[in-house]
Amino acid sequence: MSNSTRSKLIRPSRRQFLHGTAALAAGTLAAPSIGRAQSKELYVNSWGGPWLEAATASLFDPFTAATGIKVNTVSPVSFAKLAAQVRTGVYEFDVTTLGGGDIIAANNAGLLEDIDSPYDGGLFQNGVASHAFSTVIAWRTDKYEEAPQNWADFWDVERFPGGRSLQRYAARVLPLALLADGVAMEDLYPLDIERAFAKLDEIKPHIRVWWTAGAQSTQILRDGEIDMIGIWHGRYFEAEDAGAPVAMTWNQSEVDRAYWVVAKNTPNMDAAKEFVKFATSPEPLAGFATLGNYGALNPAALEFVPDEAKPRMPTSPDNYANAFEQDMANWGGDPQEVALRFDEWLAT
Repeated sequence: MSNSTRSKLIRPSRRQFLHGTAALAAGTLAAPSIGRAQSKELYVNSWGGPWLEAATASLFDPFTAATGIKVNTVSPVSFAKLAAQVRTGVYEFDVTTLGGGDIIAANNAGLLEDIDSPYDGGLFQNGVASHAFSTVIAWRTDKYEEAPQNWADFWDVERFPGGRSLQRYAARVLPLALLADGVAMEDLYPLDIERAFAKLDEIKPHIRVWWTAGAQSTQILRDGEIDMIGIWHGRYFEAEDAGAPVAMTWNQSEVDRAYWVVAKNTPNMDAAKEFVKFATSPEPLAGFATLGNYGALNPAALEFVPDEAKPRMPTSPDNYANAFEQDMANWGGDPQEVALRFDEWLAT
């Protein structure tokens, strides 16, 4: 399989699903800012866009149909809100998803409820592994005739001139800088923090946008505001599906795992744990991963994923062979301290 793809894979089933859920997705309710007693409602801290559309169709609506428990969503996903509600006892949401770095910090701070794994190997730091997504290199094909193949090419502004964009998120960006500096994927962790910042110094003048939201990254790529970007793979496919002249590579893609977690002492404890079990069960998870272009992390879900959906998934064998996974347990420093340093670096 070629590292570069411009597949126009559009699944009719995805469009049918999304058409039927658009009104519901637009009408999701914000949680009241008061403490809540155990009820037949559940509040989920939610990402928007394709994530919400896929979750509504495959997780939220089917969970309500199966249990009678109504799912309301609260956006955006916020680690700060998770910490604040556990501290104050005033809960906006019962359940959220966290990545590897945040889940370690949340667990260490006592923000997460103990939870059992619904499937073998699914538990990490009181979170149940749900799905994987990737940060990939994408570019405008109306800007470059030659396709960049790796992060060294991303950093090579002489061979590939033009404006760049990266996510304003240290835990994701530092490993990319090390790859650009010649570190092999298998040797990334623990990260050499000083070396990574030195390499970031080189690309900093060429970063036009440090994006902070997935929708923003799609827009600046689609509209040609930038020429090359480190972008979540699902957001890339939004630009491609909209007809933008873009391409991407799975080579040196950075895989993140997302985990469902339950807020410590949340009033809707039983419903929250029931939802996590449901959301990571094979068929609902396969539907969510298929509609959202994610990689399902419960192995039993794979038999329910249609073959035509797999080329867009970071965990499919051809794509995963060219990727590396974040290793937050062996990261090489305190992620929170490095995040503060990263923000200070951006400000100088």
